[in-house]
Amino acid sequence: MPVAAENSRRGPARVGALICAKDLARLSAFYQTLLSMTLLHGDDEHHVLSSSDFQLIVHAMPPHIAATISIATPPQPREATAIKLFFSVNSLAEANTVVRELGGALFVQIYADPGFNAQNGYDLEGNIFHLREAFD
Repeated sequence: MPVAAENSRRGPARVGALICAKDLARLSAFYQTLLSMTLLHGDDEHHVLSSSDFQLIVHAMPPHIAATISIATPPQPREATAIKLFFSVNSLAEANTVVRELGGALFVQIYADPGFNAQNGYDLEGNIFHLREAFD
């Protein structure tokens, strides 16, 4: 995985989120690829991913917790969570292809909101997310 040669952000990010991963490398690659994020830095415990709008920290679960979690193939969506991250993409159709290639899925329903269409999906560990495609 290439690490960004130069950190375009100096100091802490203004907005971001942290997501825990059973498989740090795979989940990090999922979000890097889907969202065109750059790996700023990382180690065996976490990867810091960045885009012009957002910073995502993918943090490895402690081994004793990861050992208690089983992820099915395909993954089962974990819908009983208190938070759902949303991300903007250029094309929901293209995102659908990428998500499937990386081991996740988008749900069928597309929601029309003022200025954008939205679609929910889940990553390769079952974490739910929301994608938005802007239109004029």
